[in-house]
Amino acid sequence: MGLLLKVILPLMGLGLAVYFYSAPENFNEEMLRGKRVIVTGASSGIGEQMAYHLARMGAHVLVTARTEAKLQKVVERCRELGAASARFVSGSMEDTAFAEEVVKEAENTWGGLDMLILNHIGHSYFNYFDGDVDHIRKLLETNFLSYVAMTVTALPMLKESEGNIVVVSSVAGKAPGPFAAPYSATKFALDGFFSSLRHEFIIENVNVSITLCILGYIDTDNAMQAVSHAIKVAPSPKEECALEIIRSGALRQHELHYPPGILGTAGSLRYGHKIWHKDKLLSLSWPQTPSS
Repeated sequence: MGLLLKVILPLMGLGLAVYFYSAPENFNEEMLRGKRVIVTGASSGIGEQMAYHLARMGAHVLVTARTEAKLQKVVERCRELGAASARFVSGSMEDTAFAEEVVKEAENTWGGLDMLILNHIGHSYFNYFDGDVDHIRKLLETNFLSYVAMTVTALPMLKESEGNIVVVSSVAGKAPGPFAAPYSATKFALDGFFSSLRHEFIIENVNVSITLCILGYIDTDNAMQAVSHAIKVAPSPKEECALEIIRSGALRQHELHYPPGILGTAGSLRYGHKIWHKDKLLSLSWPQTPSS
């Protein structure tokens, strides 16, 4: 009997996964028309570009970030591009109460939610870990706990709409390298929590997809200022990256790796870069991803 259960239960789990996570094979921008979408970290970079893509596709867009003036400009542009509606809420994700407030704003405005795109990050440095535990604590609040808080608050609406959770993460949360220990820790936390939660959704027959986006070096201002002196390959375009994130979420994919090939099959880095040490270039490097 025990052996039978060991065989049957995994098969049941696989069957449920196929049934509840069957997704469309081809992306069509009409899939986003009229959808109610929250995008965090949307005042610049990838988040800003996602807001513009969603607006062009005719979605309802709620954007959030710290800087109100930048968000006002993003919302104006979203309206010009054809968003069904566009609004913003400004504040800091270091406060989980604000994270919950953003979701409640969507509920009060739209009466529901179809897609939650979690994209914001707190400031971190590219250097040796200096033992600052308070920095890690604050970074966990922004990069991890606020993601959890928003998910918990949004989940009743997402269950009703059978919607999508899109979590923007990093290769640093799959294959850690030096000089980013606090940042890497928060990204590993995202992977562990949301990958585990996805399994629980399958077991409980919750038809809400979770897409984890593993990103490499993208040409955002923040990324280029932080690591352009150390990473000597060309960054990938944020506009294309933003579209791929939306596409993978709409198609209910479990993971997106962008640029393609950022991770090897064994989980090791395949992204060429060199590392600086006390203003001197180390010989350490990883092989470039094949172009073909």
